[in-house]
Amino acid sequence: MELRELRSFCTAARVHSISKAAVELGLGQPTVTTHIKKLEEELGMVLFDRVKRPIQLTLAGDRLAAIATPLVEGIDSLATMTSEAEERGPVQIASTPDIIPHTLIRVVRVFLARFPQVHLKIRSGTREEVLHMVQDGDVDLGVVQHPEKSYGLEFQGLFLYERVLITPLDHPLLDEPLTSLDQIVRYPLILMGRGTHTRTILEEQFRRKGLEYDIIVELDSMDMIKRYVALGMGISVGPRLAIDPEDRKTVGVISLANLLPVEQAGIVTLPGKTVSSPTRNFMSVMRDVLAPAGSRR
Repeated sequence: MELRELRSFCTAARVHSISKAAVELGLGQPTVTTHIKKLEEELGMVLFDRVKRPIQLTLAGDRLAAIATPLVEGIDSLATMTSEAEERGPVQIASTPDIIPHTLIRVVRVFLARFPQVHLKIRSGTREEVLHMVQDGDVDLGVVQHPEKSYGLEFQGLFLYERVLITPLDHPLLDEPLTSLDQIVRYPLILMGRGTHTRTILEEQFRRKGLEYDIIVELDSMDMIKRYVALGMGISVGPRLAIDPEDRKTVGVISLANLLPVEQAGIVTLPGKTVSSPTRNFMSVMRDVLAPAGSRR
């Protein structure tokens, strides 16, 4: 028994006509007739009383129509329902707590304006946690700095991730050339939590140089870190992307591009993972918003 045979039968049962069923289905009348005859042969029963006009269902045909019609209609609507569900998402994204409130939010703002019906789910974690979420297929994409080859992930770079020193406005480091990390460890530090990417790189550099340092505040938000720095409690190292124009009124900012690596950041995905249409749209918006104009295709 094939779905096409059931579909021809159910349509003919509803319109009480083989010819009308053929027109509705976009098939030739002989094809619909053949479908119904094959179904009758497989079931070993007559489904239509063809003597009367319009044709009428037999008792067996009436019972089959009651069972098969909801099934055929459900299968026929499945593709539409599935397509509609996919178009709504969700798109599952993971990123770090420095990128989410500053860079990713710019993308989300544009995406929701273009695709207001799509649901987004955003998860926060350290760079390593984000990469593992992508590896395990828990999210559709990650937004982080370039992963090492050992993760086996696909990466598309979209923006630069430069570190800066953040100080109070009256800090002495604003008045001298910053040429060494030795100058930074003289002052108490306010940093993101242990295991975050920038802190890990910074501490590795300190240890490599044998420098002693004092972390007096650990926070999970660069926005809160900037506020504590502005109070004069200490200095911080963080990404330039976390510096908003209005921050220049309360904190000083010095580039650390000569002392710490400038990395490329962008989209991380799992090779071979099925990508939904909304996810492809989100990545396209990311490229539009974040990629340099000369690199867009």
